[in-house]
Amino acid sequence: MEFRVGLGHDSHAFAEGKKCVLGGVVFEGERGFKANSDGDVVLHALCNALASSVGGRSLSSYADDLCKKGITDSREYVKVALKKVKEAGYSVSNVSVSIECAKPKIEPSFEKMQLSLSKILGIPSDKVGITATTGETLSAFGKGDGVMAYAVVLVTKEKQRV
Repeated sequence: MEFRVGLGHDSHAFAEGKKCVLGGVVFEGERGFKANSDGDVVLHALCNALASSVGGRSLSSYADDLCKKGITDSREYVKVALKKVKEAGYSVSNVSVSIECAKPKIEPSFEKMQLSLSKILGIPSDKVGITATTGETLSAFGKGDGVMAYAVVLVTKEKQRV
């Protein structure tokens, strides 16, 4: 079996008048993000991790064009990245996401986010790990200015038997 690992990162500042979406889950009553899309930093980090796992380019290489077409749901961006993984002959084995923010509180929505990522990626929910921290308020994210996320994915491919 062949293994590859991808690492992705994204961050956005908060903006008034937009929905707060993280991992495909809407956080009611929270400010959304300054972005052309829905600004879902978790899914954006995931896109970058998926792409990097198979030697692909970052989210910006296709997201801006999708935004111009009116496609702002980051779940659609993940579909593009996932297609590249599958075209390379790999499948997602597991994903780990780390989020830094003061708000929203992630823990109460942990299971919703885990299930959302599971459905988007087509993997069991126990293959999705999510952690969150305030970073002890040392960064702008921990102080409440926005949200930052990292994602790591493991993709696998069956070796060709000769």
